[in-house]
Amino acid sequence: MTDQENNRPLHLLRSQGWSFNRIAVEINISKPTLIKWSRQHQFEIANLRATETEGLAERVFRQRHERWEVLAAQLKRIEEEIEKRDLEEIPASRLHGIAAALRAEINRETGHVHFSEGTKTIPARNHL
Repeated sequence: MTDQENNRPLHLLRSQGWSFNRIAVEINISKPTLIKWSRQHQFEIANLRATETEGLAERVFRQRHERWEVLAAQLKRIEEEIEKRDLEEIPASRLHGIAAALRAEINRETGHVHFSEGTKTIPARNHL
């Protein structure tokens, strides 16, 4: 097999999280060679990994989005019920606690928004 023929499986398997030891056994190439190729093709592997992650996230996101919708609907119902009640009633304080717990759960679900770095930080190909 040529380097080019071996690189494609390396890219794919590394993007899926396979170890160099496992890949070496699978495609019968030495671990040092795989490490060298991995360094030479780090951006291709990273892009494949990002594509894999995006595909998984897309399948999961619908479920996450549905969970967010359910949490939002529950929170809305609780807050509407709170508006109907006298704040002096004990159940209202309990509803406030439930609403706070729902808000905390929504915050955990949505997490912290993180933006990637711009392309200016990617080294030129001739620096590899």
